[in-house]
Amino acid sequence: MAKTNKPESKSTVTSSTSNIHTTTKATASKPNVPQGKFMFDQMNYMLLMIGLIVLVIGFVAMTGGADHDPSVFSKAEKFSFRRVTLAPILILLGFGIQIVAIFYRSATPSESSNSI
Repeated sequence: MAKTNKPESKSTVTSSTSNIHTTTKATASKPNVPQGKFMFDQMNYMLLMIGLIVLVIGFVAMTGGADHDPSVFSKAEKFSFRRVTLAPILILLGFGIQIVAIFYRSATPSESSNSI
């Protein structure tokens, strides 16, 4: 049997970076903040500071209760209202104020006309 020599078909792939066009756009919308301005207003920073102060007060209220005698357990001091109830409420309130401060947006006439 005779073999037929067929030329092998080799396909050469040439890639040129000049022919590639990227048309993808970022899907995340950037906030409309002019260059040189801060993302937050003065009210946001005031709320952040108030939230931070409430957090610190809550953590300080949770501390304490050092006994002079380590062999004596003071149940009234360890499980007091201040340490078990008031301090966690203050801490949660402080975190809530922080969240509100981050998401708070002032309603100025220029911003309300641009928003959809």
